[in-house]
Amino acid sequence: MVLTPGPNMLYLVSRSVTQGRRAGIVSLAGVTLGFLVYLLAANLGLSAVLVAVPGLYAAVKLAGAVYLAHLAWNALKPGGVPVFAARDVPHDTPRRLFAMGLTTNLLNPKIAVMYLSLIPQFVDPEAGHVVLQGFALGAVQIAVSVAVNLALVLAAGSVALFLARRPSWLRAQRYAMGAVLGALAVTLALDTSKPAATG
Repeated sequence: MVLTPGPNMLYLVSRSVTQGRRAGIVSLAGVTLGFLVYLLAANLGLSAVLVAVPGLYAAVKLAGAVYLAHLAWNALKPGGVPVFAARDVPHDTPRRLFAMGLTTNLLNPKIAVMYLSLIPQFVDPEAGHVVLQGFALGAVQIAVSVAVNLALVLAAGSVALFLARRPSWLRAQRYAMGAVLGALAVTLALDTSKPAATG
């Protein structure tokens, strides 16, 4: 799941390409805090709230679908810029980079669905303390995500240089990313599943 393109990956790669590795690492710190927020919320009863209020869960999914559709349009529209394309953008302060990383993750529907629906499925009430299991599973997910995303941040500049020398690859990457994001947006918008309650 970590390797599936999504808002976090797009944001971290674009920041690393446009502002350098340090900016990517600061942004990753914000993304990591977002994981911790979801981990706490899921284990302290947010999924139970979403089960009790289906309209709220539907609203969260719809907001995520709209956000993904917006990212897809930015990639596919005429004159759209690929995520790995080097470009001049105003350099943000570390505080803003951190805040944008956090916001991007909190609005990431893939992460919301994983913490509120997927991880609880692996919690076994007969195996011990349910909340501790949830935190342990979440900690493993966070460790894997941080490792993969850090590798992307560190490699983004080299990948951008490789693609810049091959314009057709850069175009293909933009269309592929836009198509994947668009498909994710449609899938999320049409999804009729309900959140799973923890415990």
